[in-house]
This record gives sequence, structure tokens and C-alpha cells, in this order.
Amino acid sequence: MLEREEYVEQAYFFRTLAERLRQNMSTQDLLVSVREELLATTKLPMALDFLAGELRLHGVFAPGMKKLAHYFTPFQTFVVAEAERERGKFDLELALEILMREASYRAAGATPQGIFLYEFESICRNRLGYDHGLEAMADDSVFDAGWREWLLTIRRQIGLVDLADLIYVRSAHYASRPHPTDENEAEKPALFGSQEGKIALANRCRDPLLLFAALQRHLGYPEIPRRKPFDETPQVLPTLVRRMERLEARLKLLEEEQKGGIDLTKFYGPPGSHPRWPTDDSTE
Repeated sequence: MLEREEYVEQAYFFRTLAERLRQNMSTQDLLVSVREELLATTKLPMALDFLAGELRLHGVFAPGMKKLAHYFTPFQTFVVAEAERERGKFDLELALEILMREASYRAAGATPQGIFLYEFESICRNRLGYDHGLEAMADDSVFDAGWREWLLTIRRQIGLVDLADLIYVRSAHYASRPHPTDENEAEKPALFGSQEGKIALANRCRDPLLLFAALQRHLGYPEIPRRKPFDETPQVLPTLVRRMERLEARLKLLEEEQKGGIDLTKFYGPPGSHPRWPTDDSTE
């Protein structure tokens, strides 16, 4: 785990990079400019220097972030790698916003339960792949040995067992209720609190997104950014303007025809001019 100021600077870096990428600026220039705005007492400026070199070499961020595993978490590297995948549909701008909110949550004092729910919902909503995603989550230093064992276990159970059941059986609410269990299950510690267990029990056999929403409402866990709908207004307005111009030209021709005919002389060229015919080497 890094110090709080590191996560504050990471959140600022991810947010600023996402905002300035919308302005069609060069990514290498952005790294240089953002680096000058960061605190020199943190390690992020040195990390950006390394990422800038890797970006010039490979053209992507993920390989450089993977080499800086002591600074960037495996989940951060996984999200960026999914956004940079050529055949993927995951947007880099959305990935940076996800990382920004996660870094802000860590700076405010994150819990393993909150980190798990936030990262798992990010994978679920954006269809990033549970196998590699949960493996990256298990390597995070915020999770102890018990959490890592559970994450690697549910990686094989996702899709077969309801997520609400997986959370409920490892909660304090489940442990406090009398129920027949074998000795191996009784030895496993509770990873979630009583409130998480009650909410998971109430959301059994329902959409997992409803479970995430209920946990966010009642326990204040962070919400992940949603994919913004594509705004077609900038593309629609120029098309409408061109169509209006064509309609106006047609109306003028109709008015001239009603008045007595269309004057074709205005379409003639100047006297003595010859029509230009396309040559063999022309592209027209």
C-alpha cells in the first residue's frame, strides 16, 4: 500500500489525462506537461518518466505499468491493458475515470470490501473478463492471504454460483446464524460484515447490479463511472444544414420555372472559355 499523497496524485493524473485526451493532444506531450504539475515529493513523476519511455518504445501504457508493479496495482495494469487492446470495445477514457475514482477512494481510506466490490463491478459492467480480472485483484496488496484464497476460489465459481450467495456465506451475518456446516467451512473467517451479509441475502437470485446498487446506497461504497451514450448532435447539425441548402436551391429553381422558365445562361462559363476534360492521369 502506498501513502495517501501518492493516491491523491494518481487520481489527479488519471483525471487530467482523461480530460486532455478529449482535446486531441499528444499523449507523450501530456505526460510531460502533467509531470510538471505533480508533487516532486511523490514517486509518480519518476513513474511517468519511465512510462513516457515505454510509450515511445511500445506505443501503449500497459507494459510499462506492469514493470512498475511495486507502484501500480495489477488491477490498474489490467484495466489499461483491456482499454488498449486492439479488438476490445473498452474505452481508454472510461478506464482512466475508473482508475481515478479508485485512487480517490484509496486516498480517502479504502477497505478490502469496498475495493473488491468496486473492482468487481467494474469488470462486470464493462465485460472485461472474470478470469484475468480476479487474478489481478488477488495480487493486490490490500488483500491478505484469506482474501486472495477466496478470490482465486470464486474465479472458478463465477457463473455457476450466485454472487450474493458467495458474499453471504463469507459474511459475519451468516456466521452469527445457526446453520449446519462442516468443519472446514466453520474455520474460514468472515470477509464481509453483518450489513453486507444482510444485503446479499436480500438480493439472492437477482441481478448482481442490483446488489452493487444496494451496497452503495446503504454502506457508501463508491460508484463506478458509467459508459456515456454517444452524442450524435455534432454529426447531425452539419447534415441538416446541407439538406436545407439543397432544398433552398430546389425551391429557387421551381420558382423560376413557374415564372416562365429557368435561365440557363447563368450556368454558362465566360466567353471564349473551353471546358476542361479530365486527363488520363487525373483522379476524377
